[in-house]
Amino acid sequence: MGLSMATAAHWVERWECQQQRYAVDREERFTVIADVVEHVTAGHRDPLVVDLGCGPGSLAARLAGRLPDAEIVAVDADPLLLELGRTHYSHAARYVDAVIGAPGWLDALGLDRPLDAAVSTTALHYLDEPTLRRVYGQLAAALRPGGVVINGDHLRPDGVQVREIAADVGRRRAERQRAFAHEDWADWWTAAGTDPELADLLAERGERPPVHAQDNDVTSSAHIALLHEAGFEHAGSVWQFGNSHVLVAVR
Repeated sequence: MGLSMATAAHWVERWECQQQRYAVDREERFTVIADVVEHVTAGHRDPLVVDLGCGPGSLAARLAGRLPDAEIVAVDADPLLLELGRTHYSHAARYVDAVIGAPGWLDALGLDRPLDAAVSTTALHYLDEPTLRRVYGQLAAALRPGGVVINGDHLRPDGVQVREIAADVGRRRAERQRAFAHEDWADWWTAAGTDPELADLLAERGERPPVHAQDNDVTSSAHIALLHEAGFEHAGSVWQFGNSHVLVAVR
């Protein structure tokens, strides 16, 4: 049995709030990602976009609002978050249960033509470097010429001192926005565990091997090098605040 609309709306709203703790200027980052997708798909009918690590569909929903003719395929391996997206943001995307970087993950998306864009926000830092290298290569092969990878994430600068300054700049910005007034990741999951309507999905989640690893600590320059290695001719940040970036690579 699926979730009720009211339950999905409640937990997605709480998710949106707690995620503000982890993405400096989260809404602006979403807007920039949508700006880039709109730019690279101008003149292309029915663009095809994949949202990597979609969670409950936050980015997919915003892209769908900006690009109503786009086909958006949203992929994640968390059954609870996927069901929240399917219920609350059902209009936004086709949701696919797959582990990014695992054997056959790209085939599981059922893509019938080259991608125009692959987007992600606050997700790819969970991939270890060998997996990230492989995924970038697979995306390069799946994109049309001129297509893009857009990664909104925490990308650390090179050098300890600059890294510390960037982190402090981001923290101060988040404090001014009162981002830390919201519950954190652990508290959200603890609270979700008390909702009987989520029990079956949480049980399924608990039976699966854990997907999230430690932060891969890949710097922004290392991301760019991996993207060049994968076949992207142009790559760089188009937006940054602290260590929060929107990194774009053009096929």
